[in-house]
Amino acid sequence: MQLHQASWPEVEAYLKRSKGIVIPIGSTEQHGPNGLLGTDAICPEVIAKEAGDEAGFLVGPTFNVGSAQHHLAFPGSITLRPTTMIAAVNDWIDSLVRHGFTRIYFFNGHGGNIAPVNAAFSESYSAYSLDGEACPYQLKLENWFTLPGVQPLVRELFPEGEGGHATASEVSVTYYAYPEAQKQVEMSPKIAPTGPIRDAADYRRRFPDGRIGSDPSQATPEKGAKLVAQAKRAMIADVKAFFEGQA
Repeated sequence: MQLHQASWPEVEAYLKRSKGIVIPIGSTEQHGPNGLLGTDAICPEVIAKEAGDEAGFLVGPTFNVGSAQHHLAFPGSITLRPTTMIAAVNDWIDSLVRHGFTRIYFFNGHGGNIAPVNAAFSESYSAYSLDGEACPYQLKLENWFTLPGVQPLVRELFPEGEGGHATASEVSVTYYAYPEAQKQVEMSPKIAPTGPIRDAADYRRRFPDGRIGSDPSQATPEKGAKLVAQAKRAMIADVKAFFEGQA
C-alpha cells in the first residue's frame, strides 16, 4: 500500500490494524557515467514497494534528497546540509506520530544519510527524555544493502569491481526498476580508484568520473532482479519484527 496512492480514509483504516510505516530514504547524486542520479532513492523505493505490496504494510513517499555535499562538483547532484536534513526528518516523524504511527522504519539507500538520520532520531527521543516522559513511538534505520543475505549475493554476482560508490549492485537494481534507462558507457580505468571522501572539489579531483573502486559496467536488470528479490525477503522479515515490537 502506497501512501501517495491512498486516500485519507484508507490511511485511517490502515491505522486501525497497524501503527507501522516504511519511509524509503535516499539521495539525488551522481553515480558515475552509467548510473542514474536517483540511484540511492530508487533502490530502497523499488524494494519497499514490492515488499509492501506483498506483505501489506504502508510505504510512505520517498525522502529522495539526502546528505551528499561531496557530489556537488557533478551536475545534477542535490544535497541537504546535515542540519537541514535532521530538521526535515524530525518534521516527517512528528507528522506521522501526530496521526498515530508508533513504528517508523526508515529504509535507506545512501551511506551519507546514516549519521544525520541517527542524529535526527536522537533529537526526537531527547524531547521525551528531557521531559521525563516515555516516548510513545520507536524509530529504526535500515540500509537495503546491509539486510541479511544481500552482501553474500553481491559477492557472488560481482566477485570483482563492486566498489564503494556507483557500485555494480546498486546500478543493477536501478536497471531492473527502469530497464529503459540503461546506459552503455566505456570506462577507464575499468575499476575506479579508491580513497577518502571530503569536500566536492577534492572528490572530483580524486574520482573524475564519479566512481569509487567500482566497475558498474557489469550491471544488468537480471542481476538487479536477484538483488531485489533477496532484499525484499529480508526486509519483510525485518519490518514485521519491528512492527510487532520484536526488534
